[in-house]
Amino acid sequence: MRWLCFLLASTAAAQGGAGGGRPVKPLRFDLAAIPVTRDSFTFFLDRQAHGFAVWQYETRARTPHEEVVYSAYSEFQPVEEERLRVVLDRTSGAPLASYHHIELFSPRSDTLMVEHDLEVKDGRVQGTRKVGTKDGKVKAIPVSVPLPPGTVWSNYELYAAAVTNAEPGDSLAAPDYREFSDSLRTLYFFAEQPTAVNVPAGRFDVLPLRSGDFRLYVTRQPPRRVVKGETLDGRFSFELAHTGPVVPTDP
Repeated sequence: MRWLCFLLASTAAAQGGAGGGRPVKPLRFDLAAIPVTRDSFTFFLDRQAHGFAVWQYETRARTPHEEVVYSAYSEFQPVEEERLRVVLDRTSGAPLASYHHIELFSPRSDTLMVEHDLEVKDGRVQGTRKVGTKDGKVKAIPVSVPLPPGTVWSNYELYAAAVTNAEPGDSLAAPDYREFSDSLRTLYFFAEQPTAVNVPAGRFDVLPLRSGDFRLYVTRQPPRRVVKGETLDGRFSFELAHTGPVVPTDP
């Protein structure tokens, strides 16, 4: 959901720590609280189904890390198809690797494909970023930049939103690295008051987290997960449709 991440990132950066003047707390992610699960979502645009996403979380033991492996596949019809695989340190919460491949189907864009394949090694983000265009060319861009301690991948605001340290009324912020733009920014959340939502998978007690013009609904009791997201104008949303057992991925 690259377009969704860009929406979150751009509006959150513009609004900063919008939380009624409250002090901004450091944003933390407890990745050990992420359940091993496979969650399916439906995308809605103007209340009509427009695609789907599947998010999967696995854990694995690798010296010297215990890892969370997040993988996702989604289609937002008719403009985008993507695959994402992220490896995170389950204990420290630090990013370890990220692969993201996106196919674009917009006739107004010369770009048909964007991709990054990155890993964190010796305190640096290293790897390659690629851009494919309509003329058949693929430009490969090498990446090697410092990653300051405590910095997370930008997509944490989606796949790790359910395991933050947010409490109702909190404004929170953390430094993040934007994988596609090779830039350091700040990820902001504002935690609203607890409520309950109905989605196809059932009824859930949730804590709404607002980031710019987008709101995520996350459970606070195990199993902790994202169950819904929506733009504040109500035009776009995604909702948890069902959960199921993990389909193991390649090591």
